[in-house]
Amino acid sequence: MIKEIEEKIKKVLDFNSKDSNEIEDFRIEFLGKKGHISRYFSEFKKVKDTEKKEYGLAINKLKSTAQDKIEELKKSINCSENKKTNNIDLTRPASMIELGSRHPISIIRDKIIDIFYKIGFNISEGPEIEDDWHNFTALNLPLHHPARDMQDTFFINKDPDLLLRTHTSSVQIRHMENNEPPIRTISPGRVYRNEDISARSHCFFHQIEGLYIDENVSFADLKQTLLFFTKELFGKSKIRLRPSYFPFTEPSAEVDIYWGLNSETDYRITKGTGWLEIMGCGMVDPNVLDNCKIDSNKYSGFAFGMGIERIAMLLYQIEDIRILYENDIRFNSQFKDSI
Repeated sequence: MIKEIEEKIKKVLDFNSKDSNEIEDFRIEFLGKKGHISRYFSEFKKVKDTEKKEYGLAINKLKSTAQDKIEELKKSINCSENKKTNNIDLTRPASMIELGSRHPISIIRDKIIDIFYKIGFNISEGPEIEDDWHNFTALNLPLHHPARDMQDTFFINKDPDLLLRTHTSSVQIRHMENNEPPIRTISPGRVYRNEDISARSHCFFHQIEGLYIDENVSFADLKQTLLFFTKELFGKSKIRLRPSYFPFTEPSAEVDIYWGLNSETDYRITKGTGWLEIMGCGMVDPNVLDNCKIDSNKYSGFAFGMGIERIAMLLYQIEDIRILYENDIRFNSQFKDSI
């Protein structure tokens, strides 16, 4: 056994390397928990009493030799690395780190939030996994209501009461349940629709919906709020409201802005009319207020909602919605100036 240890000592003395991985393997081989030295110490009790002293000295010599060899090799590696560092010109200017850019959806979302913040709207948020009450029933969409077919829904585990929200109106319901009027809030967030009607459709997109509840709120208040918004975001103050239908508002309207016909692109995106639809709106249906325990005889309000992707595509003249989700750095880098 002592002869074997002496051979290991010779192997340690002969070992040489400048590769840190090889040195680490060498350390594990001799000094690791399952290495040679641990094995020799575990066999110490089997050695005869007359040989224990000599055996112990041999093991200690092997251990100290291995430790010294590893320290020596590590120092030699550090010295060579320091020499390389010394050859670097530390006075040279550093390479500039390229700044990232924000996504156009995030940029437009924040712009819209800032605009409504100026006129007293706060932000409300809610869960993306919703129940039937907050997503449908409280919004004047009882079971078997035909308007439910307007939104192809993702139900979770085939549970008819648990689903991915189809609009951020569910956030407004939660906000009305937990807050008393006056209420002035916007609800940005991601929503989900099971849409596969075309190659350009997506199963999720982003919305911002607004809600204002107070005494004596009228349709005129809604129109003035939308005029302020379109002037701030688009720089255009000419709008029109076309009668429409939404289950949770009455009366309801689609909002168009006059985009103009100054270029060939304007003719194409407005189909030659100069008008572009940007959102839906209306006066909150009294049934919705009653569902949220708000006295519809005392309070009234208006609501509106828009898709952030649509607004971003209009402002940045993006022709295909799929570009927004491809995370192509060449596309995203165009928006550095908007940070």
